[in-house]
Amino acid sequence: MDNLIEIRWHGRGGQGAKTASLLLADAAFNTGKYIQGFPEYGPERMGAPITAYNRISNTPITVHSNIYEPDYVVVVDDTLLESVDVTAGLKETGAIVINTTKSPEYLKSVLKGYQGKIYTIDARKISMEALGKYFPNTPMLASIVKVANILSDEDFLKDMEGSFKHKFAKKPEVIEGNMKALEMALKEVKQIN
Repeated sequence: MDNLIEIRWHGRGGQGAKTASLLLADAAFNTGKYIQGFPEYGPERMGAPITAYNRISNTPITVHSNIYEPDYVVVVDDTLLESVDVTAGLKETGAIVINTTKSPEYLKSVLKGYQGKIYTIDARKISMEALGKYFPNTPMLASIVKVANILSDEDFLKDMEGSFKHKFAKKPEVIEGNMKALEMALKEVKQIN
């Protein structure tokens, strides 16, 4: 498959990892790419670890399994770093994006010797500033788009504005904050190694 990108999301129920993976799939689809976006649940409950996946390609996708060797991993909740092997199968040519304020030394110690690129973002700070509430999925979505270079910033923001207008048709007051969170995240995600 031409230019296939595989992404695995780690979060907790209620943090929006599933929603972010589906929004990413929609945005990529709207630019003419072939996509898959799907969650995997254990016992469903708020706060329980969940995994979601994306496949994005320029050609039809014929694989329909979970993703075992992702190019990118997104960690929406850094408390999972000590309980879930988030780097399992992660290609060292890819990267991991973590919502955290923890030190690079700590991150390297819990990532089990992962030698690929590590990016961090403070999604809590961004969402509190932009939305007034803690919704980490919006900044994390923008972070992976930036790190994986899935879409240009302009195309991504334009598509997301359209998605938000549709998704929040009955709550238009939240569109501006979500757009601000995306814009901030595109600028603030940074590589630590």
